[in-house]
Amino acid sequence: MNDTERKEIKLPRIYDIPLSEIDDFPDHPFKVKLDEDMDQLVQSIKERGIITPVTLRPKEDGRYEIVSGHRRKKACELAGFDTVKAEVREMTRDEAIILMVESNLQRSVILPSEKAFSYKMRLEAMNRQGQRTDLTSVPVAQKSTSRELLGKEVGESQDQVRRYIRLTELIPELLDLVDEGRIAFRPAVELSYLQKEEQGALLEQIAYADATPSLAQAIKLKRFSQDGKLNNEVIESIMSEEKPNQREKINIKYAEARRFIPASIPYEKTGEYILKALEYYHRYQERQKSRNDAR
Repeated sequence: MNDTERKEIKLPRIYDIPLSEIDDFPDHPFKVKLDEDMDQLVQSIKERGIITPVTLRPKEDGRYEIVSGHRRKKACELAGFDTVKAEVREMTRDEAIILMVESNLQRSVILPSEKAFSYKMRLEAMNRQGQRTDLTSVPVAQKSTSRELLGKEVGESQDQVRRYIRLTELIPELLDLVDEGRIAFRPAVELSYLQKEEQGALLEQIAYADATPSLAQAIKLKRFSQDGKLNNEVIESIMSEEKPNQREKINIKYAEARRFIPASIPYEKTGEYILKALEYYHRYQERQKSRNDAR
């Protein structure tokens, strides 16, 4: 479709913008990974070009800021292109934030950290547009409008939105463990109430013990922190408590497992997918054994 045809049906004009003139979105919460999905996107762009143009916002210095399409822009760079097809739209900072979050939440796999920071950015933008609410503490009824609206838009309860935003209070190293699936979501929310130095001390204990807190342990750590009594000795004591099935627990880094899991499988279904894969592999081994025995 050329520009004349697009104008006739009132679609925005598409430009070829040099990649060298495009800046990333400030504090972009979604990761652009050089993984198998990116390899496939690069190959697709080499063969067919950009199917869906990226969305850019003009900056005061004459450059452009990418609002939607960070992965497509990176894929164009990797494919050796100098330009990218783009729709250029005038929009405010808050309008750009809302569009950026909306477009990225359509992805099939979204990490907890990505939800956490994108929900926070989106809610702050909504608040600046006139709907005020606190981001991390339980609100009174009359202040829940923005979070309630955001929850409906992303398919989460407003309490779940609050829990995700709490994750932004974790130090990066602990948040990485949440993304990897080593720390479960609800314990992570409780740990977000610890002071930063307390989180650092906990991280050292996690590395030493090669174990992460259960929900009960996380609640206990939070309680000691709020009472001003959480120190290294208390952290070590709580973390040394044996959890149910602790000895049988197996830790698999999410980032390492991700390359074997289809992009269509959402993060929260990863464990279920791995179990099904193991069941399939077990049946395969049994069939192979039966064939060998029949020879």
